[in-house]
Amino acid sequence: MKYYVIIPAYNEEKFIALTLQSLVEQTVLPSKIVVVNDNSTDRTALIVKEFSVKYSWISLINKTSDAIHLPGSKVIQAFQKGLNSLDENYDFIVKADADLIFPANYFETIISHFKSDEKIGMVGGFAYIKKNEEWILENLTDKDHIRGAFKAYRKECFQQIGGLKPAMGWDTVDELLSKFYHWKVVTDKTLKVKHLKPTGANYNKTSRYKQGEAFYTLGYGFIITTIASAKLALLKKRPFLFLDYIKGFWKAKSAKKPLLVTAEQAQFIRNYRWKKMKEKLF
Repeated sequence: MKYYVIIPAYNEEKFIALTLQSLVEQTVLPSKIVVVNDNSTDRTALIVKEFSVKYSWISLINKTSDAIHLPGSKVIQAFQKGLNSLDENYDFIVKADADLIFPANYFETIISHFKSDEKIGMVGGFAYIKKNEEWILENLTDKDHIRGAFKAYRKECFQQIGGLKPAMGWDTVDELLSKFYHWKVVTDKTLKVKHLKPTGANYNKTSRYKQGEAFYTLGYGFIITTIASAKLALLKKRPFLFLDYIKGFWKAKSAKKPLLVTAEQAQFIRNYRWKKMKEKLF
């Protein structure tokens, strides 16, 4: 199977070479890698150019946007710019962060999953972070969820869900819409991706209400948002975030922010969330 990788990058000189090196060492190589350098002020672009000289299938695109790193919108706008530069002659497309080290068999295994069942729409491994010189499973991990840092989409699934939404919650709504359209989302615990930078490390303080806003735009409703907010705040070991998330939800509701999904999709999402919560409880 033929696959393309798009990597949005902002000031990633510390890690981008490690990410690209892990990609050029894959047992099944990507047909194209596009790195979208989004207004970096460091050596990110220079490092990518050095790789592109050695590997003709690696290319660099420069993008200028606001330097403030709000979750969701900035990274997906960069991803979209990379996508617009590519043809559609691929079997699956990958959105990857610029601070990862993939195991050498990562995409060979991803391909095996896609080939095993034509209804598999998304596949991914698990993120590991370094703590006390050991690589441990990132605490935000859910066995049913593929981290936004590395997402592989079958082309037909990617197109049916309408691509990626440039908003906080993009890496949840993609999976929920995949399920709405009867695609399977598969995670593989044997695929351990080293995540070199903690999730959200560069987020601006103004983003703290964005998670609650995302819950609203996903169509969760207040009760599911309350439960999801409490769970996420506890996972992050910052219980006061719960209040920020709830405030963000009500701010979005008061402003009548448009949902990322249709009314029918929102109803499906609420039903799905209730079903998953009941399964965990009982």
